[in-house]
Amino acid sequence: MDLKLKDKVIIVTGGSSGIGKGISISLAKEGAIPYIVGRNKTNVMATVSEIEKQGGQSGYAFAELTKPKECENAVAECIARFGRIEGLVNNAGVNDSIGLENGSYEDFMTSIHRNLTHYYMMAHYALPELKKSKGAILNIGSKASFTGQGGTSGYAAANGGRNALTREWAVELLPYAIRVNALIVAECYTPLYERWINTFDNSEERLQEINKRIPFENRMTTTEEIGDMVTFLLSEKSSHTTGQLIFVDGGYTHLDRSL
Repeated sequence: MDLKLKDKVIIVTGGSSGIGKGISISLAKEGAIPYIVGRNKTNVMATVSEIEKQGGQSGYAFAELTKPKECENAVAECIARFGRIEGLVNNAGVNDSIGLENGSYEDFMTSIHRNLTHYYMMAHYALPELKKSKGAILNIGSKASFTGQGGTSGYAAANGGRNALTREWAVELLPYAIRVNALIVAECYTPLYERWINTFDNSEERLQEINKRIPFENRMTTTEEIGDMVTFLLSEKSSHTTGQLIFVDGGYTHLDRSL
């Protein structure tokens, strides 16, 4: 299936590791040009190199996304290089475990900035180009905003905000034919997830317990599966889908996990 993404420039925040890397690789395989925005220079350049070795094209900018000016600069650098933006994937963030009991005002606000504020800033700065291209925005979200998780108030609140912004922007941007959707992730095995699992003495046993609670095939979602759905939602093949929160989670959020 031709998704008609060839040479479309798509900004992907946090696009060089974990879920973000899966998205960047999937976009490149479809002929799009993922413009990777991240702060880890080693990871960014490694992912750019991997895409190029596979025959794809990409671009990049280094940015600390909690700083609005660096968000603005990243978008400006993308426009300067390619002259256009046809899509934005807001993905960067971290489950930083800022809970109600173990956090402070400063901790909570830091978590909001790490996980939500830059979603707004990147969309704000990319919007003029997205209006020209009638592009699309895809926000990555988490099950934490639906199921709760415990001990992660900041991350859960930020993800609730991502869901609300998805619907708000879908309405606001109707006049410009800009589609806005969110993809909700539950359990996806990434390097960050692996590091968390390895903090437990019985890490392998803990991992198997989690897998058993995922209804479909008792396994975690892969970054490739996330990337492929994001790519589809950004494409013309999803041309009448907007304002949707789409779950790619093996049924984790909505199906009875006792199955």
